[in-house]
Amino acid sequence: MRAAVVQLTSLPDLDHNLERAAHWIARAAEAGAQLIALPENLPFMREEESGPHPAAQSLDGAVVQLLRECAKRHEVVLAAGTIPEAIPGDEGRVFNTSVVIDADGSLRGVYRKIHLFDVELPDANLRESTGVAAGSELVVAETSLGPLGLSVCYDIRFPELYRALVERGARVLLVPSAFTVPTGRDHWEVLLRARAIENQCFVLAAAQVGVHNRARRSYGRSMIIDPWGVLLATLPDREGYAVAELDFEEQDRIRERLPALRHRRLRT
Repeated sequence: MRAAVVQLTSLPDLDHNLERAAHWIARAAEAGAQLIALPENLPFMREEESGPHPAAQSLDGAVVQLLRECAKRHEVVLAAGTIPEAIPGDEGRVFNTSVVIDADGSLRGVYRKIHLFDVELPDANLRESTGVAAGSELVVAETSLGPLGLSVCYDIRFPELYRALVERGARVLLVPSAFTVPTGRDHWEVLLRARAIENQCFVLAAAQVGVHNRARRSYGRSMIIDPWGVLLATLPDREGYAVAELDFEEQDRIRERLPALRHRRLRT
């Protein structure tokens, strides 16, 4: 199976962001991608952390509808990054929600980010929980291309989440992200490769890159990693896409030769 990760620089401009996403989806599909992964905060990258989100909407809203149309038009499975999902009765917060859309346009998975990024760093002090409510459910999306394990950005630091996704049948792990520059520089690739190796899974990490507004800048370096931890594809520091072949027969051979998943004895 051929997969792609799309890298974007989303701005505080909904129409611009959706146009860029549609452009790169089309380009990746032209390159033969059957599965296309998009980054976190795809529709809008806001400066403030509190108050009503300018792009908040339901899963029946215009953003998801456009993405469903893109998936159907290009006949691809779309791991559509994350959108700010409106919460009825809570104007001050949204869910940071990842959706997976099958090639027929049907919605196959909805995951609301569980671990929220509340940190104090030298170059970035962020409290995601100010404007985002935490989800609570693990999600494996059953698609026409197989089971995809859903996660978002900061989740990558919690390995138990990924092991639980693998136990539910995931063979590909999705990590749409908007990693900060200081954490990205030192931790991004290390964490992604670790999750791939320990779970013997493919990892698709589509990321935001560059300057979004006065308050936000993202590390980028979107990548695709195989179950042995080998970097199959990565992107430079600009918008674009990268493609790689996912060989599930080789994944089976890795799991057979080094059966670490079967050897697990300690469980929480």
